[in-house]
Amino acid sequence: MRGEVLHYDEAQGFGFITGADGNRYTFARENLRREVSMAKGTAVEFQPGGGQARDIFSISAQTANPAAGAAAASVAPSQAGNASAAPQPQHFGRFAKIEPDEATGLWGYFWRCLTENYFNFAGRARRKEFWGYCLFWTIVMIAILSIGLFSDYAMGNFEVSDEMALVTVGVCGLFVLGTFLPWLGLVARRLHDIGLTGWLSLLFFVPSVGGLAILVFALIPTQTKENQWGPVPAGVRN
Repeated sequence: MRGEVLHYDEAQGFGFITGADGNRYTFARENLRREVSMAKGTAVEFQPGGGQARDIFSISAQTANPAAGAAAASVAPSQAGNASAAPQPQHFGRFAKIEPDEATGLWGYFWRCLTENYFNFAGRARRKEFWGYCLFWTIVMIAILSIGLFSDYAMGNFEVSDEMALVTVGVCGLFVLGTFLPWLGLVARRLHDIGLTGWLSLLFFVPSVGGLAILVFALIPTQTKENQWGPVPAGVRN
């Protein structure tokens, strides 16, 4: 498979590759076919397996042979301008863009979290993305709660003492269950954004202190540099 180096720490001998399939793969120094520089953006070929890249070799590092160099030197000056039209290297995957996109609005972050980032526990999420999701989640929950209460009232569920607000409980419960997984992924990406492991998102399940810990993590500013989980999110000023 073809891919692109997202990050490689030569001192630790560990890094990440984004594949043409949009997934991210880890690799170590022993997975390289030859010891070469693996700078960010390097195009590579590799064998994927179990979330790890193996048999990696660089294809962007290939340079012209001496004969080709000699031929290039003989190009007429009038043709030298064509060099600027050389195709740029392709980039693959969710994290492959070197330049960040334009910042997304609060609703855009919420909608993306429920669609393309529904099962995404990789990468980084800035504070604006986290709180944008929380804001619109609350708004939608209030709207669903109102619809449920109105439906229960119209059905007469509140007129009998032993009846529960079945519609309200049902629709609110479905909404919470349907949005819990993307929220947990968002928490993991928010932790990545401040340089912490996403596994700390499991603190949410610790009674009393778990929710407070997540709140504190959500308030910490973004790391204004690339870390092992990806580049700085779009819209963050250094």
